Amino acid sequence: MNRLLALVLVGVAMVMIVSDAAKAAEETRLQGAGATFPAPLYERWVAEFNKIEPSIKVSYQSIGSGGGIKAITDKTVAFGASDAPLSKKELEKMGDAANVLEFPATAGGVVPAYNLPDVKGAVNFTGEVLAKIFMGKITKWNDPALVAINKDVKLPDLAITPAYRTDSSGTTYVWTSYLATQSDDYKGSIGAGKSVQWPLGQGGKGNEGVAAVVQQTIGSIGYIEAVYAHANKMNAGAVQNKAGEFVTAGPNSIGAATAAALPLMKDGKLTADLWNLDGNGVYPVSAFTYIIVYRDMNNLKTAGEAEALKKFFTWALTDGQEISASMNYAPLSAEVRTSALKEISSLSKQ
Repeated sequence: MNRLLALVLVGVAMVMIVSDAAKAAEETRLQGAGATFPAPLYERWVAEFNKIEPSIKVSYQSIGSGGGIKAITDKTVAFGASDAPLSKKELEKMGDAANVLEFPATAGGVVPAYNLPDVKGAVNFTGEVLAKIFMGKITKWNDPALVAINKDVKLPDLAITPAYRTDSSGTTYVWTSYLATQSDDYKGSIGAGKSVQWPLGQGGKGNEGVAAVVQQTIGSIGYIEAVYAHANKMNAGAVQNKAGEFVTAGPNSIGAATAAALPLMKDGKLTADLWNLDGNGVYPVSAFTYIIVYRDMNNLKTAGEAEALKKFFTWALTDGQEISASMNYAPLSAEVRTSALKEISSLSKQ
């Protein structure tokens, strides 16, 4: 009897092993990597998509825009992600520029998050004031320039500690590009880019790292994606837009920026700068975040992987957009979605 039982158990184990192997063979695994800006949304998308398509396993590594661009250039991932459109030099490194597709997945805002425990009410900022803070020219919270735009807020006699990204970052690119539109002095000294040389402050890796610096340092101010500030219950300031309004980042104000960018996206163009745009209700430090793929999908092993990736992107730009607003991102407009979906449908494994 014991021998018979043992044989039965062995048989069951073998069936389970074969079943698990068959299940693994049926699964398609896809890896993406890049920007930390949209990482919370992409992780939610992955979880929700897996409920619908359990045989397609998508994962996303939040390593920064620079890391994502390098990974897709090296063809070690199925897709890359960046908050900044690819530069001419980056496109050249990827080979034939015509073989590269970058399309927006959603839009978000970069906010000045600060740690002032005793201050009640949102703090207002202008672009010029923010530029001077990060240049080290405004060093106290009760500086006259800050007091002048915060009549109803009592600001403390406290040193300001700027917090910044230490990694190559699309969030830094958006923030510095905006500041460069606000101050010629800033533009000529620090300038815009994914990685710049800040003159002072404390650095952190990723949006997570900068958020941690701000949370741990009283008197600090750092630039992070709005969703991180919201998720961590951090104070984020209102920024003055071109219409003279002090606006906080949210789906509506970021959405207003995407609407203002539509004239810049004619003839199916899928990239546009959203910072410092005209219009009422526009949050001035907004940005698209982009997915980057090869049109011939030659970084993928099989046609099955290619079809699975297209299925995920199509879902993300349709049903997935409903999740964006609930997480403080702004869904893409119908016009942008239509143009992006057309390009996605033409992707094929060569």
